Formats: sequence, structure tokens, C-alpha cells
Amino acid sequence: MHTAALVTGASSGLGAEFAAQLAARGHDLILVARSGDKLTALADRLAAEHGIRAHVLVQDLAEPDAARHITDRLAALELSVDLLVNNAGFGTCGRFEGIAPDRDHDQLMVNVVALVDLTHALLPDMLERGSGAVVNVASTAAFQPSPYFAVYSASKTFVLNFGLALRQEYRGRGIRVLTLCPGPVDTPFFDAIGTRKAAVNGSFTTPEPVVRAALRALDRDRGYVTPGLGNALSAHLLPRRPRTLVTALAERVTRKVLGPGGAPGATKPKEHAA
Repeated sequence: MHTAALVTGASSGLGAEFAAQLAARGHDLILVARSGDKLTALADRLAAEHGIRAHVLVQDLAEPDAARHITDRLAALELSVDLLVNNAGFGTCGRFEGIAPDRDHDQLMVNVVALVDLTHALLPDMLERGSGAVVNVASTAAFQPSPYFAVYSASKTFVLNFGLALRQEYRGRGIRVLTLCPGPVDTPFFDAIGTRKAAVNGSFTTPEPVVRAALRALDRDRGYVTPGLGNALSAHLLPRRPRTLVTALAERVTRKVLGPGGAPGATKPKEHAA
């Protein structure tokens, strides 16, 4: 069976950049997202530019059996995965009661459930081969509760803690696990969430340096990485206790996302995360 890197949310943003940089490293690709036309165009371009094979799997990760559908198609194509990039995700913001419950449900299905299910499905084969890697995309929102981003920040805290726990479990067994915690990245994530004010520090970076930092950290077998000096300082130097005080201070920063009525407009979810 051929080995490859599987990237979820690969149609744009960080996912497309992961695909491009991994292809430049010589990885074959399995690109997963809902946008078949975008995936096909990206796969064709990267295959032509780098001489790699690129496969397209169209899948909505909010569906309950998304991981099973993906692994069934991997088996049919006789593909195995030696690098899993759990990049897909989206966010909601605003007052909790003003956010549609099905949006938050789908958010957890994509940000948490699909991520865990795919890791469960693909990690055993890596262990059997004695090598492999998982990259989970979290966020700087993972480091503290974030009022008006309650479900999003909680989902990213899960991703960070899950990744760190797995890394400790599999150290010495040939599996590397990295959690990427970027600050605001200029991607369609902010179109999906409904406002660029969701970048509460007002500072954006681009996908290229974020992915470059992630792959460099993976090469060095780091547990997590927070690209950008300001993001790293915020993640590592700000106090985390007492938690109620930290949350109250966070609310003073995040309340700027509130518009008339308490919630920004939101479109359909995108398969990438910031």
C-alpha cells in the first residue's frame, strides 16, 4: 500500500498550505474537504508541480460517520496514511443563546469528534508500521476560556490537551504528535465565523509561515507550537489562575465581537481552522 499525508479541510487556508508544503517535501497527498472542485484543482496543481500523487476525498466532517466513510475509501484505494493533519474546523462567536444550536453541534462534530475518530482510525496502522505522525490544529484560544467564543475555545482546549496526552502515550513508540496553536490567520475562517473582529488582537498572519513553523516543530518532535512571538508570549507568560479572574479579563477583550443583538452573522462552516 502507498503511504501518504492526509489533510482535512484542505480546500483553502491552512489546509491548502499544509498540502502545498507537504507536496514540496515529496509527500503523496489525500485531500479531504466538502469542496470537490477546489480539492481537485489543488490536487492537479500540486501533482503537476511536485510529481506526487494527490487523491481527493469529498466528505462533510460534520456527518456522524465521516471517519468511517473516509477509511472505507482509503481501503478501496489501497492507501495508508503515515501523516494525519487534523486541520478541519470552524468557529462560532456571539452570545451563547444567540448561536443556533445546530451550528455549535456541527462545530463540535468537526473540531472534536471527527478529529478523534480519524485519529482512532489511522493511528493503529502507524503503530503497526512503527512510524507515523499526527498534527492537530488548535488555536491560541485553547489556552484560556473565551466568552462569546465559548464552544470554539473549549473545543480547541480539548484539541490541545488531547494532543499533548497522546504525545506522551506514544513517545518511544515511533509516533510523533504535534498540536499547532496559531493566532489569527488570514483565511476564510473569518468569513465563516461572520466577522474579522473575531481576531480579537487585531493582528493577522498568513498561512505560509504558520505551516512552516508547524512542520519545523514536527521535525523536532515538539509537543505543541504557537507561531509568532506575540502569540507565544501570550500563551506562555500570561497567568492562568485564578480561572474566574482570567475569564473576566478575557471577556473584556472578546466582547468586541458583539454587534447589535449580541451576535455577528455567520455563514456555513468552512473546513479549516485558525
